[in-house]
Amino acid sequence: MKTNPFYDPYQILTKIYAEGAHLKQAIADTPVEELNRGRTVKTVYGVLERDAYFSLCIRTFAPKSPKQSIRILLKIALYWLLSLGKPKYMVTDTAVDLCKRMGKGGAAGFVNAFLRSFDESKVVLPQGDEGLAVRSSFPLFAVKKIREEYGDRAERILLAKSHGVTVRFVRGEEEYLARPHEDTPFPHVFIFPNFTRDANFFAGDYTFQSVGSIAICAVAKPCEKLLDACAAPGGKSVLLSGKCGSVTACELYEHRAELIRQYASRMGAENVEVRQADSTRFLPEWEGVFDGVLCDVPCTGLGTAAENPDLPLRKKEEDLEELKRTQRAILENCSRYVKKGGYLVYSTCSLLQEENDGQVGAFLSAHPEFALAAADSPLPHEKKRYGLQFLPDTAFGAGFYVSRLRRL
Repeated sequence: MKTNPFYDPYQILTKIYAEGAHLKQAIADTPVEELNRGRTVKTVYGVLERDAYFSLCIRTFAPKSPKQSIRILLKIALYWLLSLGKPKYMVTDTAVDLCKRMGKGGAAGFVNAFLRSFDESKVVLPQGDEGLAVRSSFPLFAVKKIREEYGDRAERILLAKSHGVTVRFVRGEEEYLARPHEDTPFPHVFIFPNFTRDANFFAGDYTFQSVGSIAICAVAKPCEKLLDACAAPGGKSVLLSGKCGSVTACELYEHRAELIRQYASRMGAENVEVRQADSTRFLPEWEGVFDGVLCDVPCTGLGTAAENPDLPLRKKEEDLEELKRTQRAILENCSRYVKKGGYLVYSTCSLLQEENDGQVGAFLSAHPEFALAAADSPLPHEKKRYGLQFLPDTAFGAGFYVSRLRRL
């Protein structure tokens, strides 16, 4: 089975589409041929990045919607045909072969006929926001909101691509910088087109951390006691442990709290204490205890779609109000943990004002004991009324927001 190059991508994508698995976890949990791992991962990411377009292709040429397993197979074939430029006969033969090997021989004729008759020139893109939603694979509600907020820049934002793998070095970076890479404005942080972890990763010499996560940490001020209120998987807690006396990393779920412990242990961050707790629920023993509190709250996450192309698949407009309620609850609750003169940092990986400046503005209106504190970043950004908005087309493919407040 493993000799068919569509098999490994099919296994991973089935976990994502059919079982709701997250992209990176699905890749980690699926045994693949190591020799062709790069090709497999590229195919998986490529299919997800063009999911909406490939769905349109299938609707255009299929008289009725095929079963999900066949749709997944066709999307892989379309990626190889349209994005990799492979010959139609080879793509068709490979798809039909996998169909038969997997006991789906009854669909082999349909797959064969579909791919042989497929003609991209007959695929008609919708106009306006609907067309942009197809090209970007963002849900239409998000396209409309981003268009409303950013106007003509919306297309650049939505179509921005990840620049690669962001690596933050603790030591030994010289060994890797002979490879092609892109500098960032942060010390010891570089972006590589691809990067496979080696023994130095497990020794704690470097870690993988998004440029957005690093930029948010740069806005947080050094302090004696810091609370990271939504800490998993632990990258911010570990980075902030280098400029804070101690870090309490809070996480709702035990399995995610364990990820933080493992991360801190690998990186030698001995001053990180992990607590399983709900950041929307008040803990009296934490009231007024922390010099700094970071609330990197749950959000739509659409600013990270360039790095996580599976994320838009799960986003629905009706989820937004519940997310906003959670954001408000975390901000309200965790503000009680900031001591006088201390700082409260609010951040998201969202592009939407209602999750960003809207939340901070409402909080400040209700809490005169807090005031806006100046913040800046060497990473390109837009200054909003209450915080800094980073956008994917100028921030290495990353979209996120950060605001810093001070307790008077």
